[in-house]
Amino acid sequence: MEQHMNEIPRVPKRILTSLLASVSAGVVPRTGAPYLAIGRQDEIEALLSDLETVNEGGGSMRFLIGRYGSGKSFLMQLIRGYAMEQGFLTADADLSPERRLYGAGGSGVATYRELMKNLASKTSPEGGALPKVIARWIGELQTALVGEGFTPESDAFAAALNRRVLSALSELEFLVGGFDFAHVLTAYYRAYTEGDDSRRSACMRWLRGEFSNKTEAKRELGFSVSVIIDDDNWYDFLKLWAAMARTMGYRGLVVFIDECVNLYKISHRVSRENNYEKILSMFNDTLQGRAPGLALILGGTPQFLEDTRRGLFSYEALRSRLCDSRFSLTGFKNLIGPVIRLRRLSNDELYALISRVTRLYAQNYNAEPRITTQQMSQFLQICLSRAGADSMITPREMLRDYMTVLNILMQNPEASFEEVVGSAVTLRTEADDEDEPPKASTAEARSPRASYSPDEIEL
Repeated sequence: MEQHMNEIPRVPKRILTSLLASVSAGVVPRTGAPYLAIGRQDEIEALLSDLETVNEGGGSMRFLIGRYGSGKSFLMQLIRGYAMEQGFLTADADLSPERRLYGAGGSGVATYRELMKNLASKTSPEGGALPKVIARWIGELQTALVGEGFTPESDAFAAALNRRVLSALSELEFLVGGFDFAHVLTAYYRAYTEGDDSRRSACMRWLRGEFSNKTEAKRELGFSVSVIIDDDNWYDFLKLWAAMARTMGYRGLVVFIDECVNLYKISHRVSRENNYEKILSMFNDTLQGRAPGLALILGGTPQFLEDTRRGLFSYEALRSRLCDSRFSLTGFKNLIGPVIRLRRLSNDELYALISRVTRLYAQNYNAEPRITTQQMSQFLQICLSRAGADSMITPREMLRDYMTVLNILMQNPEASFEEVVGSAVTLRTEADDEDEPPKASTAEARSPRASYSPDEIEL
C-alpha cells in the first residue's frame, strides 16, 4: 500500500490547494478530480463509451442516481475532464428553484445561460469558452486558406473565408431555430473580422440567451430575428450548439445537469410534470438520433427517480423507460441501460481513498501527517461501526471527517490520534442520543406521510 501511495504524481500547488479545500468543505472539486478517483471504473467506462457514440454522430442520455455524497457530482466532474481531453466541448449546470428545464418567468432559459457560461474546452477548462471557441474556428479557417496560397490582406482571401463560413453555417439552417442561429453567427463572424466590438457583443448576448424580447434584440443587433432563446426553445439551441461543435472541429457537446432533485422538490404538480415532459423529450431525441453530437448526463437522488408520487416514476412515460427490468436481479450489474445507480464503495476502496488523501495532504503541506496506516484502518472501522454505515456511508462525509482529523493533528502537536478520534466519537454519540426522535405511533406509521424520513420530506 505504501508503495502504491508513493506513486501518486506531484500535483500542481494551485490545483492541490483547491482540491483539499473542496474535500474539507464537502464540495466537489471542479479541477483535480482524477487525483482523487478511486473505484467507479465500470461506471467511467460506461460513460466513456457514450462519448464514442457521440463522436460517431449519435446522441446519448444517462441518469446518475445516488444518495447525497455518494459521488454523483464527483463522477460528473471526472467525466467532464475526460471529455475535454478527448476533444469535446462540455457545459454543466446545477438545477435550483431559479433554474429548471421548463418554467415560465425565465427559469428555463436560466439553465441555458448557466450552461453557456460554463461552456468549456480543453484550452478553457474553467468555462467561459464561447467566444474563444468561435475565434478558434475562424482562426482555423483562416489558417487553412493561407495554407492554400491565399494572401490574408487580399480581397480573394476575405471572399473565400466568407464562402466557407456561410457554407458551414448553411447546414444548420434546416434545424429548428437554425436560420436565426446561423444568421447571428454570421453577423458575429463579420463583426469579429471587422473589429466591431459593439456588434460582436450584441451577437454574443443573443447566443447566450440574454435578450428578453425580439424588439430589444433587433435594437442591439441592428437586424431582425424571428426568435430569441427563451424558456420554450432553449433545448433546441442546445442541439444546435452540439451540431455546431462538430462543424467547428470538436467531437461533440457533453452536457452535465446536476441537482435534478430540485425538480422533485417542485410542489406544483403541473409544473413538475412539465419538467418531466422536457426530460422525456430529451430522452427520445438522444436515443432516436435527433440530437447528433449531444450527450446528456443528469444527476439525481433515488427519490428523484423512484418516488411514485413526485419522482420520475410518477410520470408513466418515463417510468416505463427507466424502471428496472424484472430480470435486473440484485447482485448483477447492468451499466448499459440509461440509469446508472452508484453503488457504495467497497471497504478496500474507502481505505484506498483515505490513503490517497493522506498522500495529497502530505504533498500540500510538505510534511508527513501524524497518522499511521494502522490508524487509517482504525478510522475507517470507526466510520463503518456507526448504525447503518455498512450500506449508507458516503465518501463525502467520511472524507470531511478524515480531513478534520488531519487538520487537528497538524495544528495540535500535543494531541494524539486516539484523543481526537475518541472525543469525536463520544460527542457524536451524545448528539445522536439527544436528537433521536420519539417513536411514531401506530397510526402515524401507517399514514402515507410517515413513509418518508424528515430528510426526504425536506427534498
